[in-house]
Amino acid sequence: MTRRLNLPELRVRHVAQDDPLAAPLLAELAVEYSSRYGGTAGEVHADLRDYPAAEFAPPHGALLMVTRNAEAVAGGAFQRYDAETAELKRIWTAREHRRQGLGLFVLEQLEAEIARRGYRRIYLTTGPRQPEAVGLYLRAGYTALYDPDLPAEEIGPHPFDKRLTARKQSPARESVGVLA
Repeated sequence: MTRRLNLPELRVRHVAQDDPLAAPLLAELAVEYSSRYGGTAGEVHADLRDYPAAEFAPPHGALLMVTRNAEAVAGGAFQRYDAETAELKRIWTAREHRRQGLGLFVLEQLEAEIARRGYRRIYLTTGPRQPEAVGLYLRAGYTALYDPDLPAEEIGPHPFDKRLTARKQSPARESVGVLA
């Protein structure tokens, strides 16, 4: 059974990489990446944890966690790519909360924060063994910067981009709590 996204019960928190709220994101991504690309979950977790936290900190970046009833259910981050471009990283939805629209919700929250920071473009890459991520980015309006007719493994990392445009936030989205 798929649970529908209930916006009023979601909260968006800006956190540091070492915040306990970000621990499930790092732990599940480590298991996910190691199962798809090799290495142990411990090795991948160490790589994720040791990534410079300042890259996901203001003024150029952020790490956002989405909670439902104080439980981390999704999250993602961005860092500076160049003067006009932010790069998305670590887009995650907890395994037991997938197929509820949380991935798209995270992208919307990150895009809004990126626009507030003055970036005009978003860039990202996802791995060749993550077709569900490719689908998410295409549904969210990102442009694939590769030939989709080629085999995924031949492409390697799948790059995408999106130009940001000024837009009004919908009333439903305004009701979501964003906490610094």
